[in-house]
Amino acid sequence: MKNSIKRIFIITIILANIGCDQVSKDIVQKKVIPGDYIHILDDNFILTNVENTGAAMGLGQNWPTPAKFILLKIIPALVLLFLCYQILKNNNRNKWLTISFAFIIGGGIGNLLDRFVHGSVTDFFFIKIGILKTGIFNMADVSVTLGALLILFLTLSKKNEALNVINKDFLDGEG
Repeated sequence: MKNSIKRIFIITIILANIGCDQVSKDIVQKKVIPGDYIHILDDNFILTNVENTGAAMGLGQNWPTPAKFILLKIIPALVLLFLCYQILKNNNRNKWLTISFAFIIGGGIGNLLDRFVHGSVTDFFFIKIGILKTGIFNMADVSVTLGALLILFLTLSKKNEALNVINKDFLDGEG
């Protein structure tokens, strides 16, 4: 019973991340004119509506169609399926590590859905604070980044214990 509750918890986190991403993109697509810039907090936080046919920062937008299909759809889908299988199969993993991977999977699926359904990903947030300036991003990107930062934090705080768990569970396929 305990294992099924953990799996439901993991699936709930993944679905919540996908839901937040898809709902926010839908609102932006309906309410923000493409290419428009709405200043939320002066020039520090801007809402816009940009369709990205590539990956992060537009990487790959001009790649040939077969390369985009393989590198931006097929490989990410296989990686996400593998990660999802791994975190659902092994219930003895660190709770925070599991949550971090659930965030990465949810965000990854959110952007992957857009690529398969729309052929592009809707990006809409832009932050500029002093010399710090982001690219335009979305809630799926936030999910993936939070998950990755949590893994980094776990790795640094546990003196590589978390990294050893990642290597054992994910790279070796054990668990």
